[in-house]
Amino acid sequence: MTKPVNLTSRDLACMWHPYTQMKTAPDPLPIVRGEGIYLYTEDGRRLLDGISSWWVNIHGHAHPALNAALTAQAARLEHVLFAGATHEPAVELAEQLISILPPGLTRIFYSDNGSTAVEVALKMAWQYWQNNGQPQRRDFVALHHAFHGDTVGAMSPSEVTGFSKPFEGLLFPVHRAHAPYCYRCPLGLKRSECAIDCLGDLERVLAERRDSVAAVIVEPMLQAAGGMIVWPSEFLSGVRQLCDRYGTLMIADEILTGFGRTGRMFACEHASVSPDLVCLSKALTGGYLPMAVTAATEPIYRAFLSDDRTKAFFHGHSYTANPLGCAVALASLSLFRAEGTLDRIKALEKQFRERLESLRTIAIVGDVRGIGGIAAIELERTGGYFDSIGPRLYDAFLRRGLLLRPLGSILYFMPPYVITEQEVDWAFDQIADVLREVDAV
Repeated sequence: MTKPVNLTSRDLACMWHPYTQMKTAPDPLPIVRGEGIYLYTEDGRRLLDGISSWWVNIHGHAHPALNAALTAQAARLEHVLFAGATHEPAVELAEQLISILPPGLTRIFYSDNGSTAVEVALKMAWQYWQNNGQPQRRDFVALHHAFHGDTVGAMSPSEVTGFSKPFEGLLFPVHRAHAPYCYRCPLGLKRSECAIDCLGDLERVLAERRDSVAAVIVEPMLQAAGGMIVWPSEFLSGVRQLCDRYGTLMIADEILTGFGRTGRMFACEHASVSPDLVCLSKALTGGYLPMAVTAATEPIYRAFLSDDRTKAFFHGHSYTANPLGCAVALASLSLFRAEGTLDRIKALEKQFRERLESLRTIAIVGDVRGIGGIAAIELERTGGYFDSIGPRLYDAFLRRGLLLRPLGSILYFMPPYVITEQEVDWAFDQIADVLREVDAV
């Protein structure tokens, strides 16, 4: 049998892609190279990566400093088990993370991706109370519009949507409270006239289950997959206050929001909040390698110290603390310092806000919002993630050389931080033109 001649044909003969209806989806993009904010296809097209390759790339593709760190580490040590062994890149990365994380987070547990970071946090919170003699604390509280990952444990605190509906029978129950979705306020209020009233729903849940809640899990300041919902910082500080008042743990899922995405190194900084557990992944390695972290406070860590070996935390992965991932993550943190990355994100945020405001006059645009290096446009549609407008927009932008992946009726722009002002303006020009074209149909 003759082997297919191009990458797309070869892919279609053997691959099964994520989040894809393989019968109806367009052919996958045959990407052969990346450089800076651009991806290059086998057939010679150049695409501006407007979604940071699924939110992970922050310094641009094939960055020389990250390439060098990866190559140097591979020549020394590519991997070693982390149960009973250690290595310098893992220890140094843990030290650096502790120095920049919100105060009180003193212990680093490595895993492989965002979903596993959440699984680790949930299991730590659950066992923390078991080890402390409070086994009745086994409930979790999450918010509406939440998304925490695709493994069974991470799906459970996520809102039941098309992503998780087929697996609903596998999920453990959680209690759910309002999120501060100001554009579609669950209480029907206007942001200018409310006092973060939606926070009262979380207090109601915690008051009703005062002695049974193990933890509250939130995506601080930005609920991404749930609709790019940007929060008032007061809601985040209110979550911390309520967790303290009702004596439960707070888990901050910063898998997307960590490493500058919201304009601060970590989103919790917007409200000067220190959670009990933090989940990190995505941009941790600058978009190079799968790696994740669950950071914990010292009291949580000490709850697992015992002469009784059964009180240890029994969780791990074959590639835990992979030296290559740790080395690239260290190089990424170094770039933040050397290149003034957070200052660059502040400039992006200002430019994004200005360009977003110019889109409000397009009739199909319902709301615009942004934070840090993220711009979002909510269209006046009712189809949610499966709205047919999503694939139409994807195709239209692709024809113009811009790679965007709308969440149905939610269009967002989240490029690597190294994008220039001129490139930002070009991308927003394409967005405006396509939305006007769609609006005219």
